[in-house]
Amino acid sequence: MSEKDELDAWGDALNEQAEAEANADDPWGSALSEQAQAEASKDAMATKDGKLDSATFEALSSDRGDAKNKVDLDVLLDIPVTLQLEIGRAKVSIRNLLSYTQGSVVEMDRLAGEPLDLLVNGTLIAHGEVVVVNDKFGVRLTDVISPQERIKKLK
Repeated sequence: MSEKDELDAWGDALNEQAEAEANADDPWGSALSEQAQAEASKDAMATKDGKLDSATFEALSSDRGDAKNKVDLDVLLDIPVTLQLEIGRAKVSIRNLLSYTQGSVVEMDRLAGEPLDLLVNGTLIAHGEVVVVNDKFGVRLTDVISPQERIKKLK
C-alpha cells in the first residue's frame, strides 16, 4: 500500500468513528432529559399558588372491639398449635453425644417424680404428671399457669 492510500484509509476510519459517535446515544443527555421530564411532571402536580396538593384521609374511628362488641372466638378454634411435654434438659458435649449407644442413660436436670412442663408453641402453660391409660401414655395436668403469670414471664 502506498503512503497516500494509508492516509486515505486512516481518514476514512476517523470519519466513520466520528459519525458513529454522533449517532450514539448520549447517556448524559438522556439522564438530563429524564430529569427535565420529572421536574415538568412535578410542576404539573403543583397547585396555582406553587404548593403541592395535600392528601386527604378519613377520620380514624375509636371502635376497638370493646366488651360491647362480642368477638367470635370460633374462628380461632381450628388453628393448629404445637404441644410439647418436657421431661427435663441436659447439656452434653458433642464428644459425649457421639459416644451414646443403645441403652445409654442421659441424666436430666430434674428429679424423678417432678412434674413435667407442658408447652404450647414454646410457652409454658401447665405442669403435669405422666399416666398410662390403656397401654398409652398421657399427661394429667396438676397445675395450670394463670394468664397473669404467663404475662409476668414475658416481661
